[in-house]
Amino acid sequence: MSVYSNDTDLAELLNQIENGKIQLPDFQRDWVWDDDKICKLIESIASGFPMGAAMFLETGNPAVRFTHRTFTGAPKHSDVIPDRLVLDGQQRLTTLFQVFRGKGATIVNGAKSKEKRYYYLDIRKALNPNRSMLEAVESMPENKIRTANIGREIKLDLSTREAEYANMKFPLNLVFSQTDIMDWIFGLMSYDVASVQIAKEFCDKVLKGITTYKIPVITLTKDTAKEAVCQIFENVNTGGVKLNVFELITASFAADEYDIRKDWDAIASKFTSHCDILRAIGSTNFLTAMALLTSYKRYCSAPDTYVVSCKKRDVLKMSLSDYKECRSALVNGFLKAADFLVHQGVYTWLDLPYSSQLIPLAAIFAYAEIAGVNLSIQTNKDILSRWYWCGVFGEQYGAANETRYVLDIVGVFQQIADGTLPDTVARANMQPARLLTMQTRNSAAYKGVMALILQDSPLDFMSGNKMNVATYLEESTDIHHIFPQNYCAARYDSLKWNSVVNKTPIYAGTNRSIGGRAPSEYIRTMFNKGMSEAQIREAITSHKISYDLLAADDFEGFIVDRATRLLDRIELATGKSIAGRDSEETVKFFGRPLTHRNVDL
Repeated sequence: MSVYSNDTDLAELLNQIENGKIQLPDFQRDWVWDDDKICKLIESIASGFPMGAAMFLETGNPAVRFTHRTFTGAPKHSDVIPDRLVLDGQQRLTTLFQVFRGKGATIVNGAKSKEKRYYYLDIRKALNPNRSMLEAVESMPENKIRTANIGREIKLDLSTREAEYANMKFPLNLVFSQTDIMDWIFGLMSYDVASVQIAKEFCDKVLKGITTYKIPVITLTKDTAKEAVCQIFENVNTGGVKLNVFELITASFAADEYDIRKDWDAIASKFTSHCDILRAIGSTNFLTAMALLTSYKRYCSAPDTYVVSCKKRDVLKMSLSDYKECRSALVNGFLKAADFLVHQGVYTWLDLPYSSQLIPLAAIFAYAEIAGVNLSIQTNKDILSRWYWCGVFGEQYGAANETRYVLDIVGVFQQIADGTLPDTVARANMQPARLLTMQTRNSAAYKGVMALILQDSPLDFMSGNKMNVATYLEESTDIHHIFPQNYCAARYDSLKWNSVVNKTPIYAGTNRSIGGRAPSEYIRTMFNKGMSEAQIREAITSHKISYDLLAADDFEGFIVDRATRLLDRIELATGKSIAGRDSEETVKFFGRPLTHRNVDL
């Protein structure tokens, strides 16, 4: 990549925009400037102030092919291949083209909707050293009549040439046509002979400055890599929504006449109709998973030649042929990944411990389909499940995820092949006191605890009915306190009563029945609902809760017992012992060790 820069006449840039030699890459977002920004830019140009540099990319690199489009307000040139694409400066150049060269009114983004306006310079104000140039800029509605009092009072009418002359307002869309300027100036002098001097002064001091205005232009040569284009675009476009790799791939694939945006819409529709969990997957997530899958597939074919990687640069290097070849398998991979998570007790996208963990999970299922690896046999299901829960409770998906994705897809298939533990499993570690700091859904491990409870099909407190994915959604289930918040607030330390240890999935109706009462009281309500003591005991125990401690309102005993049960369940899921269950720190936080119960969970 090389870069060169030069000052370019604004007139020349506007000419190239008009004839299609300068266009926008299709990943550029629409023009969005409002009236205030337009007026201030006009002020800068008319005053001769710098407006900042523009940045262009030369076209012609077969490896960096983007679809392109003309500027808002410019003539359509579907048959013209541009020489350069704009990476930075779209908003300013679009504004200047519409204001100075547009055939009609400028499209403006108003507070509520788009509108159209014409722009003028007040000749007297523009020449008055005691007035700012911004005061000279006149913004007029499309009909060129400004009104007040709900349209009943005309404040300024510029709807005819004579009205423009009478008010000494010069229309800025004539600036870059010498013929139009002279026609308007001669018309003014014919209308008012006394205006000759001020008209000459306006041409010399204001219009000449606009027509000779230069803009610094930085041009990236056509050998610039696609990932560099993406990074540069993000760096220079600090406002608005960041460009993502999907938009670059959209523009790149469109050059090969493939509409990936339309394809993604179909995939996204299939995802959301299949399972709520897949609402968490966006277009960029899908492409990252695709890069991971294609990279791992290539690595498996020649491990001494290729490495596995799925960083942004790898996504941007993805070929359309790779995408098409693996598309079906990856779509199925996400569907299978969602089904896998439902069996783990994750029912909705809001309950996902890590949405990012779906990326390697889907890629693993997709590669298994391609390579004929049977993930449905129990041994492989156990490997996958253990890996998943080690990722959740090891809390290893908080940062540097692309590296983790690679370690996971390689590690899972390595364990299937020869029993070597994946890095995620080997590194997984959790301290018992962590249970108390899991206070909200912001914690992946917090969601993981709730999913493990649901995986074991707990029973509703009030009806004794089994919770599953259908009833979970139908009954508006949420996570609620077991010892109610109102009951606990004045009695116990919030570190304990607001932690995951004192929470469980509860139906909305059941939670209303519980209210803010002591457990012993709401248990009596359960009897009133017609449940037997055995049924109540079974329902409560199914949530990893001691019925006897709950019925006795023994909060401290309950916290220790439930923390112990939860740790036992986490150990079962991860296949790893949790160290420090009898450490000084554990005793400090819980009052006693959390030793294994050695009974069924």
